[in-house]
Amino acid sequence: MSSPPDVKVVEADWRARGFSCQVWTDSPGQVWADFVHDVDEVVMVIDGDVEFEFGGKTYRPKPGEELIIPAHASHTVRNVGSVTSHWLFGYRHR
Repeated sequence: MSSPPDVKVVEADWRARGFSCQVWTDSPGQVWADFVHDVDEVVMVIDGDVEFEFGGKTYRPKPGEELIIPAHASHTVRNVGSVTSHWLFGYRHR
């Protein structure tokens, strides 16, 4: 198993690319359904088993893998694991 991403390194990279960066925590079974944002969103799992669904596809990134959710894309996020998950999210600055 790989080590979790270094949050400070990711935050600096995202800020340099025009994104904010925050940590989110979800309990097992948590679902955030049908969200839409006016700007691109970037996400990265720190730990746990998190699923992202958008554009007709479901993604289950490993810790440290980045996903970009395009602006205006309806998306759902699920903690599909049996433990609390932590993940990073950020929005592109306008």
